Amino acid sequence: MREQIEAAFEDRGLLEKDNYREAIFGVIAALDLGELRVAEKRDNEWRSNAWVMKAINLYFGIAQMETIEAGPFEYHDKIPTKKNLAEAGVRVVPPGTVRYGAFVEPGVVVMPGYVNIGAHVGSGTMVDTWATVGSGAQVGRNVHLAGGVGIGGVLEPPGAMPVVIEDGAFIGSRCIVVEGVRVEEEAVLGANVALTASTQIIDVTGEEEVVHRGRVPARSVVVAGTRTKEFPAGSYQLQTALIIGRRRESTDQKTSLNESLRQFGVQV
Repeated sequence: MREQIEAAFEDRGLLEKDNYREAIFGVIAALDLGELRVAEKRDNEWRSNAWVMKAINLYFGIAQMETIEAGPFEYHDKIPTKKNLAEAGVRVVPPGTVRYGAFVEPGVVVMPGYVNIGAHVGSGTMVDTWATVGSGAQVGRNVHLAGGVGIGGVLEPPGAMPVVIEDGAFIGSRCIVVEGVRVEEEAVLGANVALTASTQIIDVTGEEEVVHRGRVPARSVVVAGTRTKEFPAGSYQLQTALIIGRRRESTDQKTSLNESLRQFGVQV
């Protein structure tokens, strides 16, 4: 399939041929079943699969608009919602939506939130009310995406890294994580933290600050902060993220999370 996808992405005229169209549909079906991923961890490094992103982009071009009915709701779109949720062991609360081409493992709960095509969500994860998991985003196991969280998606350019939220992380209410930022295992983001590829993530726990960009280290406890920057018009505060502590390894995840929130006064 990969060779056909690569060829069709360069020459859209090939989409008139059935075997190329079938290859695209085959990739989306494999994504839906969890047999393929937009990105995966290999040799302890996250790597994106550009050809899979190309297949999703091609799918948008060949899929047909249709009316989709779900109880009292009606939609008009190219991509249907995910089917056989009970068989998959996934709970989706109305009007929560998991789009076809996304994979959610057994034990995932989706409140009235949204999981887009190409996303991968691990078992035990909660996608809370009005939280969104964007196209291609990779969310690990036992993650909590609190109310209103926005996990950005990416399909273009093919090969760009999607957002990755690793196992056991807690993403507080109204957080925004976009532009391929990686939140490592068991990290905690307090409410309203906004992370882009250029956001300074400043560890202030030592005598001197340590600045990270694009990555929240494992078990970090992070809150929203600001930093002063000089402009021709004057001094202004730009948003940053502050690492103010670490979750302790001596306790289990639930106890560690609760202790972190109490100890550092993190709002969730």
